[in-house]
Amino acid sequence: MSFQVEKTDKYTVIKLQVEKLDSSVAPALKSELVVLNTDGIKGIIIDLTNTRYCDSSGLSAILVANRLCKNSSGLFVLTGLQEPVKKLISISQLDTILNITNTLEEASELFSVKA
Repeated sequence: MSFQVEKTDKYTVIKLQVEKLDSSVAPALKSELVVLNTDGIKGIIIDLTNTRYCDSSGLSAILVANRLCKNSSGLFVLTGLQEPVKKLISISQLDTILNITNTLEEASELFSVKA
């Protein structure tokens, strides 16, 4: 499995277990996001601590998560960005629309504030 899903009361963490978030992983991730959203999950954290590379299909999956959470009045947070992924998100100007934290603890604190 290329990612782990951990559910808590306030949010669900999707922790990627791969170095590359690309077209070999993104479709499964998007499917998981849609399933979670359909199940009523409104808060999602994607943890990219283990991920050193992201391509356009990976970005697309991240944007799907953001849109699903926004449409259900929830919160989406991206955390654990490695430098190459951080650069890509910055170049794509997604850092202006996404909630990004450095650590999972910081990400979970955002849910405490929102609650």
